[in-house]
Amino acid sequence: MDMLKLFPLSELPDGARRVVQVGPRKVLILNVQGEILAVDNSCPHMRFPLKDGKVTDDCGIICPFHHSAFDLKTGDVKDWAPWPPGLGPVLGSIVRRKALPVYKTKIEDDFLWVSKQPNR
Repeated sequence: MDMLKLFPLSELPDGARRVVQVGPRKVLILNVQGEILAVDNSCPHMRFPLKDGKVTDDCGIICPFHHSAFDLKTGDVKDWAPWPPGLGPVLGSIVRRKALPVYKTKIEDDFLWVSKQPNR
């Protein structure tokens, strides 16, 4: 798998997040309880950025705009556009449910690497 060297792991302490450019895509890198995860920074619903999304205890991320929720490890949809109440489901029906692209990460010689293509 083709990987891109990013930055020293020390620059991403526990709970931190950072957006990096990987080819044409912006990728959100997160340190969640010591596990390094990487996902598209764009919510598949309306393409809004996920950088400020809430990370949940079950390793999910919630889009700060329409509250779509995704599993950070698999990209699977946990909840699709539930907000705002009443209108959210209508907005959700405009765009079909799509998984969040996830990227493989690795640590080598204390540097963080990310795959150049999403896993799916």
